[in-house]
Amino acid sequence: MAEVNKEKLHIKLHVYDEEIEVTVDRADEEYYRRAAKLITDRYNAYAQAYKGRKGEHTISLMTLIDISLMYERQRAKNDTAPYESVLAKLTSEIEEALK
Repeated sequence: MAEVNKEKLHIKLHVYDEEIEVTVDRADEEYYRRAAKLITDRYNAYAQAYKGRKGEHTISLMTLIDISLMYERQRAKNDTAPYESVLAKLTSEIEEALK
């Protein structure tokens, strides 16, 4: 039980104008801190651009869309399914030729 607690870490994250307390895996602490900074930076950019014209809720959603778009673009770059398909086909052809 003590080993499990050593793997967890209780931290406070500053996200935009709030402090959020979370318990995270020790190995993920840096990712959480970077994520909080990214959210804050993107929110601030939208808040500055749309100050007085959009509400906080809309700015939050715009921030989520922006960050989700970054994630989806990166995920598409890392999609290995097309390569696996080509490798499987080539492997099949090589095996067939070697028979």
